[in-house]
Amino acid sequence: MITTIIILIIATIFFVNGKVRSDIVALCALIALLVFQIVTVEEALSGFSNSVVVMMVGLFIVSGAILQTGLAKLISAKLLKLAGKNEFILFILVMMVTACLGGLVSNVGTVALMLPIVVSMAQSINMSTRKILMPLAFASSLGGMMTLIGTPPNLVIQQTLHAAGGQDLKFLTFLPVGLVCVVVGTVILLILSKLFLSKSENKNEPNKKVKKSLSELVQEYGLLSNLSRLKVRSFSSIQGKTIIELDVRNKYHLNILEVRRGDVAQNNLFKNIEQKFVDADTVLQNGDILFLTGENENVHQFAKDYQLEVYDEEERKLTDTAADALAFYDIGIAEIVLMPSSNLVNQTVRDTDFRDKYNVNVLGIQRKDEYLKDNIANIKFHANDVLLVQGTWQNIERLSHEDTNWVVLGQPLAEAAKVTLDYKAPLAAAIMVLMVVMMVFDFIPVEPVTAVLIASMLMILTRCFRNVEAAYKTINWESIFLIGGLMPMSLALEKTGVSELISGSLVSGLGSFGPYALLAGIYFTTSFMTLFISNTATAVLMAPIAMSSATALGLNPVPFLFAVTYGASMCFVSPFSTPANALVMTPGQYTFMDYVKVGGPMQLLMGLIMIFVLPLFFPF
Repeated sequence: MITTIIILIIATIFFVNGKVRSDIVALCALIALLVFQIVTVEEALSGFSNSVVVMMVGLFIVSGAILQTGLAKLISAKLLKLAGKNEFILFILVMMVTACLGGLVSNVGTVALMLPIVVSMAQSINMSTRKILMPLAFASSLGGMMTLIGTPPNLVIQQTLHAAGGQDLKFLTFLPVGLVCVVVGTVILLILSKLFLSKSENKNEPNKKVKKSLSELVQEYGLLSNLSRLKVRSFSSIQGKTIIELDVRNKYHLNILEVRRGDVAQNNLFKNIEQKFVDADTVLQNGDILFLTGENENVHQFAKDYQLEVYDEEERKLTDTAADALAFYDIGIAEIVLMPSSNLVNQTVRDTDFRDKYNVNVLGIQRKDEYLKDNIANIKFHANDVLLVQGTWQNIERLSHEDTNWVVLGQPLAEAAKVTLDYKAPLAAAIMVLMVVMMVFDFIPVEPVTAVLIASMLMILTRCFRNVEAAYKTINWESIFLIGGLMPMSLALEKTGVSELISGSLVSGLGSFGPYALLAGIYFTTSFMTLFISNTATAVLMAPIAMSSATALGLNPVPFLFAVTYGASMCFVSPFSTPANALVMTPGQYTFMDYVKVGGPMQLLMGLIMIFVLPLFFPF
């Protein structure tokens, strides 16, 4: 028992100190439990096979797909119409939506679904994510208080009451007190977040932006000013011809940037867009859309000669938005700077055979303050010229390995990862809804963890990610190892009798001081224990104690059991008390002390309020 307590105290000190990563501290504590044979190897590794941890992995993937497909931006844009640019309205909106969702889905699932949406909304109005992500996590816990399935401790006290022959708690029995929790908690968080979460997450944030975004490059080089789109129809004589046969660069002074092919199902759900980089052997097919640059007269002449359809501005408004813009799903752009020693200096694009050698196009040249875009094939390169090149993301990345002729600005693959596959957004939305339905409705015989795993695998198989590696990169492994490493600690506290000793001694001494004192003792003991072990484990330990204590004094056990579930679930003072708290720690760049400053007063105030509110709805 003493060894377990010492390990717990040392781990807590390191958590508070914050100089060692939290996942490393958790794993070191786990190893210590193994070394001192407090837990077996099977028990030590049980955290990583726990359904909550497995669910978190799947939810990270689902959340990543929501971001990757642009669904987060789409939903946030809808919500932002209600909030406008007002941070206060946005805060209230996020709290209410999250709380309502938290009443139907686990708090982990709620935070994972809302996280990318809220981040997108905050960025849209230049609001610091620090102000909103911790309240997001807390709102999911508050919302879980409104329904029977909102949080596991609710089910624990339902089972305890049922086993003792008491009344069964209904789905909405929790709603009245839950609404009080949400309203009061929102007011408290609004004040605390302004006091303690207003500092910027990066002191150097104003100077942080150095790299140009893709949209900024498009505007800077004026790519859209002379961009045209032509569509190959069934009657077009261009079908079956290769790019080299057409020789459009010499005959029409045009530059074909890409060929886009779309496979669109009737319901638009399984739409798939393929971008093909144009090389000499590219064969054109019916339905292909050609993106090209050049003078408008030349474009229309080329279209006339080969019976191609020209998209005008009016038709462009009616077509799918993904086809209207210069998209970067498979093909990207980047800047490269020519070195003074480059062997390309004083040669033209045509002389260097740039496209065939390096599989990229030169779209523009920045020479001091001048941008050269016309007749690029015959312009001679100068030292220190900045070239805007276009090609597949992989080919642009390969340019980085050429360190004698140029330097690639930025990180192309990192930029590619930021490009949203917006044509997959409807599919990602359908998968997300399917997951929520499977988790909410009891008549569907699927466990929540199974629903999450199904959804995450569907996101990968339907290519809502650029590739499988992109899906793996969305997993926050620090959070996974943190929760998986800490779960055996609760088992160690139970095995060594620490949990029972603390709970039993604190509660038994308060019975003689009346029902309110006993209610306060049960609530705050539960709340204290949840700092160190999971809320579900705490509820399992405390529910029988609360039941027997109330029964011994001849009191109604319901308010005391509710004190257990609310004390266990509304634990905000530590990032490790609930997986939802841990989920937002890294993206919000919070420290342990941030949770203490905001969550400490929040937890104390909510506890004091519950002591007086619970008897109003459930008399002694």
